[in-house]
Amino acid sequence: MAVRPRDDPGGGPGGGPGPGRTGGGDPDPDGAWAADVIARGVRGAEPGEVPGRLCEVAVELLPVTGASVSLRSEGMPVQLSASSAQAAHLAQIQATLGDGPCQSALADGAPVLACDLTSGRDAGRWPVFAQQATEAGVRAVYAVPLGTGTVCVGTLDLYRDRPGGLTEGQLHVARIVAGVMTVALMALPHGDEPEIPDGEDWLGGLATDHDEVYRAVGMIMAQLGVGADDALARLRADAFAHGRTALDVARDVIAHRTRFDRS
Repeated sequence: MAVRPRDDPGGGPGGGPGPGRTGGGDPDPDGAWAADVIARGVRGAEPGEVPGRLCEVAVELLPVTGASVSLRSEGMPVQLSASSAQAAHLAQIQATLGDGPCQSALADGAPVLACDLTSGRDAGRWPVFAQQATEAGVRAVYAVPLGTGTVCVGTLDLYRDRPGGLTEGQLHVARIVAGVMTVALMALPHGDEPEIPDGEDWLGGLATDHDEVYRAVGMIMAQLGVGADDALARLRADAFAHGRTALDVARDVIAHRTRFDRS
C-alpha cells in the first residue's frame, strides 16, 4: 500500500496537497480517501487478521509511528493486535499500570489526546506511564474509544515518537478507523453471549497474551491462597517494582521461574 508520509504538509508535486488530501496535510474532510485506504488494507484478510491490518492502516493514514487495539475487560484490558513490537509494549505498559490515555478513554468514553508526555499537563496526568513511554521512545499517545456513544468496549491507541496533536481532520480519520475496528471485532465468530465476552473462541486466538496473564493469576491464587483480584494486584505490583510488564512476569510464573510466597 503506497501512501505518502502522513504529516508532510504538502505531498503533491511542488509541495501542493497530495491525492485525496486538503491543504494543511489533512485527509479529505468526508473521509472517502481514508475509507478507500482502509478497504485496500483489509482486502483479502481473514476475520482474525483484520484488527492487525487496521492497526497498520492507522499508521499509514495518520502522523503516528505505531498503533494497538485493546478490549475492555475486568482486571486488565485484552490486547488484541499491534502494528509493531513497540506499540504492543506500550499497550502492555498501560495494562500493567492500570493507567494511561487508554484507561482514561475507557473511563470517559471519549478520545484522549496526550500530545506531550515529556512535560506539562500530560506528563503530570499519568506520571509513571509518561516516564515509561518516553523511555520507550514515545512522546505522544492518542486513545480513541471503540463502540457506540453509550458503550465503550475498548480503544484504538496511537503512538507518536515526538510531541504534537492531531488536527480535526486527522482525528476524524482516527474515528473512522476505530469505527471499522469496532465492526470488525463484532463480526468475529462467537457463541450466544449477549455482550462482548473474554472467551478465546470469540477472539479467534487473538487474546493469547491475555490468557497467559490469567493463567499466571490462577497459579498465584493457588500459591498465596487469595482471590483473583488480589492475585492480579500482586502480579502488577511485582511487574511495577521490577520495571517490567505484567505479561513478562506472567510468563515467568507459568515457566516456574517466579513464585509468589505468603509474606
